[in-house]
Amino acid sequence: MFWASYALAALAIVLAWPVPVLLSRAQWPARSPFTAMVLWQAIALAGGLSMIGAMLTWGLEPLGDNLLAGLHGLWRILLEGAPASTLGLVHVFALSAATLLGAHLVFTLLLTYYRIQRGRHRHRDMLNLLSSPSADTPATVVIQHPTPVAYCLPGGARSVTVLSDGLLNMLSKEELGAVLTHERAHLAQHHHLLLWAFAAWRAALPWLPTSLLAQRSVNELIEMLADDEALHEADRMTLVRAVAIVGSGSAAPGAGAEARLPPALPAPGNTPLPLGGPDASEPLGTAGRLSRLLTPQPPLPRWQQWSVLCLSILLLAVPTTLLIAPGLLN
Repeated sequence: MFWASYALAALAIVLAWPVPVLLSRAQWPARSPFTAMVLWQAIALAGGLSMIGAMLTWGLEPLGDNLLAGLHGLWRILLEGAPASTLGLVHVFALSAATLLGAHLVFTLLLTYYRIQRGRHRHRDMLNLLSSPSADTPATVVIQHPTPVAYCLPGGARSVTVLSDGLLNMLSKEELGAVLTHERAHLAQHHHLLLWAFAAWRAALPWLPTSLLAQRSVNELIEMLADDEALHEADRMTLVRAVAIVGSGSAAPGAGAEARLPPALPAPGNTPLPLGGPDASEPLGTAGRLSRLLTPQPPLPRWQQWSVLCLSILLLAVPTTLLIAPGLLN
């Protein structure tokens, strides 16, 4: 496991810095957002597994030739009173660091989920007071506000799409249909779960610049996916007009959905998924989305999409193999 720990550490460094930077600057994700989304998830999972695995395999190296043997040896030391003389101070430190990092990641994931859920409940309670059900559209509520607002509030069977009456007055029937299809795509494809996972990654590793790059890129990709779904129901120019109208509701340059909400509604954090984009200050704000819709690029060829998907599987397989394969690099 000695060389496996070094290989895992090298992989963790590559996935923590150069790979996310290069992917965030690439142009091809706009041509295949689903494929890019899978790759981002693989990078995050493989990176976390490599970081923890590198420290874990280094700490367990004196106790066995692979992870299972090392864990068995650690079990005997902790619970059966076996001698721990083979473990040096550096190994104990590595094991402690792996345990703390793993616990930190899990705790941050759960804490982020709790905070998002609490924000959703608070936001839903305010919507119950300030909104009324749409007479024409199921699972949709309308708030009285002149600014064009559209976002969805996930909640399983209680998921709703929120529109402002100002938006309804500006949109034609076809444009409204494009808005609703876009927002329902967010719910149907469970984009809020992706936002939760990458928000937790950023919260757990705020010192890692690429955690911010990953969150921004995922925010962009979910908007692309929802736009592409809306194009199945509406023609391209109809969606362009709808995006432009909703985007015009920003209270100031760089303002997101929270700035467009009525003052009585609390900022819902990561909960809503607005048609105007996750944050207009991000690289793919309203202007970026309009540019993508007005000048569509051909999708990636099938062989390239499958190549990226195979690479994603490989990213997960390599650290897993390095962890559990008996004496692979010994």
